[in-house]
Amino acid sequence: MTECSYFMPPEWALHKATWLSWPHRLATWPGKFDPIPPVFVEIISWLSSSEEVHVNVLDEAMEREVYALLLNSRHHQIKMDRIYLHQIPTNDAWCRDHGPNFVFRHTDGRVEKIIVNWDYNAWGEKYAFYADDNAVPERIASLYQLPLVFPGMVLEGGSIDVNGKGLLLTSEACLLNPNRNPAMSREDIERQLARYLGIEKVLWLGDGIVGDDTDGHVDDMARFVNETTIVIAVEENPSDDNYGALQENYNRLQGYNDLRGNPLQVLKLPMPSPVYCNGDRLPASYANFYIANSVVLVPTYRCSQDLVAIGILQECFPERNVVGIDCSDLVWGLGAIHCITHEEPELASC
Repeated sequence: MTECSYFMPPEWALHKATWLSWPHRLATWPGKFDPIPPVFVEIISWLSSSEEVHVNVLDEAMEREVYALLLNSRHHQIKMDRIYLHQIPTNDAWCRDHGPNFVFRHTDGRVEKIIVNWDYNAWGEKYAFYADDNAVPERIASLYQLPLVFPGMVLEGGSIDVNGKGLLLTSEACLLNPNRNPAMSREDIERQLARYLGIEKVLWLGDGIVGDDTDGHVDDMARFVNETTIVIAVEENPSDDNYGALQENYNRLQGYNDLRGNPLQVLKLPMPSPVYCNGDRLPASYANFYIANSVVLVPTYRCSQDLVAIGILQECFPERNVVGIDCSDLVWGLGAIHCITHEEPELASC
């Protein structure tokens, strides 16, 4: 019987490319859609300075429109020869959650890149239409002739983070929510994560931040920045609605160890000033940054904490250029930079 194992590299491992899905659903950004394509252009421009960028578009008309926007971009760092547009339809723009989870499969001494095709149900069926989003990994696998494996479990990319050394960060509020995998226990979920991502230990956080309609994605709270260090968003104002949950998550992390029993280094990341849409708190967080080969893109929110967060992350990534991207409009859609990106690792990173 052939034995195989799987390994998901950490986000800072060498990328072949970053994947995105072009925004088109007006209702995602109510009254704020017009500023969104320019934000995507800026993000794609920075990413193209670092690696290939692959963008899913609905059809030929959108492909022409997006190409023209990118070609006419005034961002000096844009590299058009690294940008590829694919007619792969989507329901929305959150590629972190519906995009392909690339991992490496080891079989009898041979290593190959594959896609783990987790089920996607629009964050517990909060939105009616998600068939195209759910089909994205399979369509990309077909395009590039990559093998697919089907764990038979609902999982979004924003709900997990790995360190490449056996640890995985997630939250109870999301993965244990009955709107995802009601027939699976915590132990069942841990077994599937171990089998298909090559991890050995799950670090569970509790509740997510206010305004997050994903039921507590970890990429709005805490992220690995290297094998032994986690940055975590912490609210220091006791009167803020995020204070209790984020303090409790910080305390949890203080008690976790790596696989050798050594305590992890835990760094505090500030929370931005609250951002609202029609009186509702939005899930603005600096933890929603994205690590590319030569740049780290950090969401900013036009407040004094922006520079503090960028400074902390620049210290975490001294060999990368840490760049702030104004996401005051993007977050109206209830997500930021990490939510719209998905890395494709280079086989050499394995």
